[in-house]
Amino acid sequence: MSWAVEEWKEGLAPRVLQKIHELESQVDKLKKERQQRQYQLETLEAALQKQKQKVESEKNESAILKRENQSLMELCDNLEKAKQKISHDLQMKESQVNIQSGQLNSSKKDIERLEQELKR
Repeated sequence: MSWAVEEWKEGLAPRVLQKIHELESQVDKLKKERQQRQYQLETLEAALQKQKQKVESEKNESAILKRENQSLMELCDNLEKAKQKISHDLQMKESQVNIQSGQLNSSKKDIERLEQELKR
């Protein structure tokens, strides 16, 4: 079959044959270069796709972490409010204990006084 491809060149001048040979060499060279560039393009596209997936994954992870952070901040706020309420309740109860302790001491003094009066 290659003889049929070459048959059209028969009878051409040597200078023309030389130019045809140069052009065919240049075509082969350009085909190889095109294949290399196509491979580079495909490699770069694959790398770009991988980077896009990585970025998307990191965006998703960031969104998850933001939601988790927000949830933790709300939990901290709730715990702080609970702590303040418990602290307030504790102060109220300590105040009540102090009042009752004072009343107890006053009652003890009254009892002692009454006992002293009874002994007389």
